[in-house]
Amino acid sequence: MRTTAKVDYAVRAAVELAAHGEAPVSAERIADAQQIPANFLENILLDLRRAGIVASKRGAAGGYLLAKPAREIVVADVVRAVEGPLASVRGLSPDELDYAGNAEPLREVWVALRSAVRSVLEHVTIADIASGKLPAQITKLTREPDAWVRRGR
Repeated sequence: MRTTAKVDYAVRAAVELAAHGEAPVSAERIADAQQIPANFLENILLDLRRAGIVASKRGAAGGYLLAKPAREIVVADVVRAVEGPLASVRGLSPDELDYAGNAEPLREVWVALRSAVRSVLEHVTIADIASGKLPAQITKLTREPDAWVRRGR
C-alpha cells in the first residue's frame, strides 16, 4: 500500500489541530509546525472541511479546528476525505471485481487487503496519535519481527 503525501499531510494537520484542542489554529501555523507546503495544506484543509472533519472560524482569532472531538475521528476518515476509498483496484471497490479462470481468487486477496487496512486505520483515532498512546493492537503489530523490515524497493 502506498500512502500519498496528501494523506500524510492531512493526518498530520488533523493531529496538530487535536493538539491545540478547541483553539483555532491558522493554516500557516499548522504548515510551519508540520513542515507542510502552505498552498498544499489549504487544499487539504478544504477537503477535510467538506468531509466534516475540520471547521473554520473567521476573524482575527480565527483559523481551523476539528469539527468534532479527536477521539471520534479515525485515520480512515481522514484518508477517505482526501483520497477516497481505502482500497480500490482500477477505481473499483474490491467486492465489485470479477475475475475469470485461474485469477478468480484474486478478488478475495483484494478484499482481504481492504480488511487489513481497515483493521488498522479504522481503529486509530486522531486523539490516539496526538496523545502518543496508540491502541494495543496497533502497538502489537509494530512489534512483529518483520514489521520494520523493508522488502523490495
